[in-house]
Amino acid sequence: MKNSVIIKSFPNGIVLHLNPELDFDELLFQIAMKFKESSGFFKDAKMALSIKGRKLTDEEENQVLEAISENSDITVICIVSRDEETDRQFVKAIAQTGEDSLGGEGQFYKGTLRNGQVLETEASIVILGDVYPGSAIISARDIIVLGGLYGEAYAGGNGSEGHYVAALEMSPERLKIGDFKYNTREKAKWSIRPKVQPKIAYVKNNKIVMDSLTKELLSEFPV
Repeated sequence: MKNSVIIKSFPNGIVLHLNPELDFDELLFQIAMKFKESSGFFKDAKMALSIKGRKLTDEEENQVLEAISENSDITVICIVSRDEETDRQFVKAIAQTGEDSLGGEGQFYKGTLRNGQVLETEASIVILGDVYPGSAIISARDIIVLGGLYGEAYAGGNGSEGHYVAALEMSPERLKIGDFKYNTREKAKWSIRPKVQPKIAYVKNNKIVMDSLTKELLSEFPV
């Protein structure tokens, strides 16, 4: 079917318009062909992905991501779904952090941290996945989770000044930046997916504050 898959780009991201009626296997084939044809245009970009026109299950989303990965050099760092403008700004900040702040000292981790797993690094780190309850991420610098932070996060091991923890979904069991602890008032409800609202935690006036990661905050916070 003609134009069953349409790719449009925006800064740091791609909008994928999908035909709502086409059989999914055929749609997946069309997606693979589209990205194979345009692989030279996007090259090895790191981008956010927004899917329009069709509601997909988690399994179908994974198959779409796999089709993109197998037929192009694009790295999809997250799927934008609800608050797109905020998410775009968040992805823009991540891209800037990856290029500038992380430099040769930062790293990316692709995957989900599950119960009992601990990931520790002296560098800033971007997690391309979720941090589940019972798991922990420890960084001497900054932590960015392109997914849900439901476990433990410890940032700024070399001092709290200027360090932060950011996540697309923020509901940590424990959170600490430098010598400061964040007091969570209720148990993490990670099994219930709330409306996506990226948040950032950082030290201000000798305590950890947690704010929604808005365009205005991004313009003020030194990511």
